[in-house]
Amino acid sequence: MDYIALAIPLFFVLMGAELAWSAYTHRKVYRFNDFVANLGCGIGSQVVGAFSKTLIFAAYLWTYDHARLFTLERSVLTWIVAFLLVDLLYYWFHRLSHEINFLWAAHIVHHQSEEYNLSVALRQSWWQGLFSWWFYLPMAVLGIHPVVIVTVGAFNTLYQFWIHTKAIGNMGPFEWLFNTPSHHRVHHGSDPKYIDRNHAGTLIVWDKLFGTFQREEEEPVYGITTPLSRWDPLTANFHYWGDLFRLASQARTWGDKLRVFIKPPGWRPAYLGGYAGPVGKDRRTYRKFDTRVPAAVGGYVAVQFTLLLVVTTFFLFRQGDLGATRQWATAALIVVWVMNMGLLMEGRRWATGAEVLRIAALSLLLWVSTDLLPGVSTISMNALVTLGSWALLWNAQRAMASAPVNSTVTRAD
Repeated sequence: MDYIALAIPLFFVLMGAELAWSAYTHRKVYRFNDFVANLGCGIGSQVVGAFSKTLIFAAYLWTYDHARLFTLERSVLTWIVAFLLVDLLYYWFHRLSHEINFLWAAHIVHHQSEEYNLSVALRQSWWQGLFSWWFYLPMAVLGIHPVVIVTVGAFNTLYQFWIHTKAIGNMGPFEWLFNTPSHHRVHHGSDPKYIDRNHAGTLIVWDKLFGTFQREEEEPVYGITTPLSRWDPLTANFHYWGDLFRLASQARTWGDKLRVFIKPPGWRPAYLGGYAGPVGKDRRTYRKFDTRVPAAVGGYVAVQFTLLLVVTTFFLFRQGDLGATRQWATAALIVVWVMNMGLLMEGRRWATGAEVLRIAALSLLLWVSTDLLPGVSTISMNALVTLGSWALLWNAQRAMASAPVNSTVTRAD
């Protein structure tokens, strides 16, 4: 059972509550373009995970069946031990994801947002799950059943959703043992004293035990030290990999090429400048990346993103009924969809042309999926979605054509 997918409605309820708190306190914690980028990354992560989770579970099951040293019954004690082991192993995976370049490339996406709100919790890398699963493989060797491993792992992830908020301050004695919003705000800070601190999942005691704990003092400056300055999820997921491969191509020896990927972020050979440590942002001059697009564009993205959430939810819960061809076609469509939404929020005019093709692809996919939509007038729905989307896109395209180019990319508080 995919507990994270089942929790999606709750995520939106809590984000709505946070937005209401933001309005009540007059604290602007959400920006629509950042929200679209965060959810775009999260949607892509869920789509990739839909294909990889079966293989990962199979790897756990094979290890449990063929290499376990013990057989631990699913008792209360086993669940407690599994919780502690998952949390400890998550701490080390998370910590190493900040200390080893190729793991950082698979984790950096989560830190790119310059905001701090519940939508940031959903901003997940598309590749992290491909690197994290083997950290938990020793649990199967110890004889903990894979169902226990993945269930506890899911709830460890779910716990971390609520700590991505500014709405909750210091929580007193609860902070002594558990990870909290205060602790995790530190982790998302780009200030030098906050970088690579508070890696905990559920229990903050691991950071205190292994020397990576930092108490929240002044509010952090959020994001990475070199802002991404893009809303496109594809760029978000691939840009650091591109940086690593470019640096590796400049390295003179095969040893240095390998070190580019296994050394900490900022490492480079001495002949290429040597290690460059993180440099904090100047609070006096720092401005968040922002873009201003016409209202018609924002409205179009809002409507299309709502449709995207419907299609993604259908994909996640009906994946097994789609068949291989429609699975891959739907996944590809979703990836293009989230990319186009980000590009439109950047004011990329050529993205409207890509949207024409994407809407046509959605129409075709709806046409060949009539068997999965019993009782629905597929022709009427298809016509409404396709023609309505093209009409809104035409309006957005006209608005972008008349807007000055410089107004689409700015930096603002």
